[in-house]
Amino acid sequence: MQEVQTESQLFTLRVWREEVGGGRSEIRGTLTHVLSGKAHYFRDWATLIQLIESFVASASQSQSP
Repeated sequence: MQEVQTESQLFTLRVWREEVGGGRSEIRGTLTHVLSGKAHYFRDWATLIQLIESFVASASQSQSP
């Protein structure tokens, strides 16, 4: 049986809720790529997903022969 090797990425994720006034709050967070140390901030879940996808895409492109 042939073993398939996959590349994985390691992140730290910090999420908090921040008051924005008028009794409203927003999700805020930081996504840090552990190996590169690059950190990105976000204010919504869609942006978090985009950040993860961009890190994975970048890693895939740099791994291509």
